[in-house]
Amino acid sequence: MNVIIVDTSAWISYFKNAPPKNISNGDLDLALKESRVYLPPLVAAELLSSNLNSLKRTSLMDFLLELQLCTCNLEHWMRVGELRAELSKQGLHVSTPDAHIAQCTIDVSGYLLTEDKIFNKIANIKTIKLL
Repeated sequence: MNVIIVDTSAWISYFKNAPPKNISNGDLDLALKESRVYLPPLVAAELLSSNLNSLKRTSLMDFLLELQLCTCNLEHWMRVGELRAELSKQGLHVSTPDAHIAQCTIDVSGYLLTEDKIFNKIANIKTIKLL
């Protein structure tokens, strides 16, 4: 079974009950049930940065705590820096959060579910699998 990394843009669509492109909410629900969805820690921070009432915030936190967490030790962050440097040499400047999400996808040999077009540009330079 394939592991899926879901970035912030795709989660927002999912929570609005508007399936992210390239996957149905039912398919994502199945991946969630099978514990194949991994969470980059920065995605959790981005999602929790939104203006939520206390009930929705608690519900979101409970949901996120059930996901598999991408390992983000120092070596991971070193690879994030190397990825940003490699992309920059190719003329593509990406944020640390986007490089982190891309590196998480690479680290788990998974597929990235996103609605953010920067990842298409990253995939043209570095091998990341997009849904």
